[in-house]
Amino acid sequence: MATGSQGYWLAAADGGIFSYGTATFYGSTGGLTLNQPIVGMASTPDHSGYWLVASDGGVFAFGDAGFHGSTGNLRLVQPIVGMAVTPDGNGYWLVAKDGGVFAFGTATYHGSLPQSGPAVTDVVGMAATADGAGYYLVAADGNVYPYGDAVNHGSMAGSHLNAPVVGMAIDPSTGGYWLVATDGGIFSFSSPFLGSTGNLVLNRPIVGIAATADGLGYRFVASDGGIFDYGDASFEGSTGGQHLNRPMVGMALQQ
Repeated sequence: MATGSQGYWLAAADGGIFSYGTATFYGSTGGLTLNQPIVGMASTPDHSGYWLVASDGGVFAFGDAGFHGSTGNLRLVQPIVGMAVTPDGNGYWLVAKDGGVFAFGTATYHGSLPQSGPAVTDVVGMAATADGAGYYLVAADGNVYPYGDAVNHGSMAGSHLNAPVVGMAIDPSTGGYWLVATDGGIFSFSSPFLGSTGNLVLNRPIVGIAATADGLGYRFVASDGGIFDYGDASFEGSTGGQHLNRPMVGMALQQ
């Protein structure tokens, strides 16, 4: 997701894209037969395009997003679960479930879990630092793994969670971050807590989170496309209550 102009895109597992607010539709893979399902998306820094990534690491670029490579032709040990984009928009990282990181274009490889850490099989996503000189990996148990210039502000490692963590978002104003769980519980580290759905009964689990550009708000999306806004993030629409061919897997902001 993104800030400024209050728009956002939602991505489904078949690569179908749903645009809301000021977000422009640039294309989708909804009409294609994919080898593997889409697992995440990211927008370009100027918000005039976006990428979709599949679990085999296949990357699909739309708008002014450039294709810089993929793992679609590689045999992966574990499936890809997410991606992050460089500040110049000319590169991106892909992360696998075991914490393996693949860098393309101007993205610099700073390390990965199979190389430097304990055996982990439940990494759920990643986020890049503001200058692109580092990134975080986050696991379902709430553990956070920093690389490059990424600073460890804390994690939920060793804590009892009511539901597994599914994603993280960087706070652009503080450099801290938020983690979100499938029940919409929010865990804030060097960032303000602005609200959560942790005490609500949700129709479907939360699958992703994105912060507004000023760091004063965030949104998260459920697998049915339901949107939950906090802080200065505004509601522009959702697919909640609609019949979807495939569940939502993520979102990106246009601001």
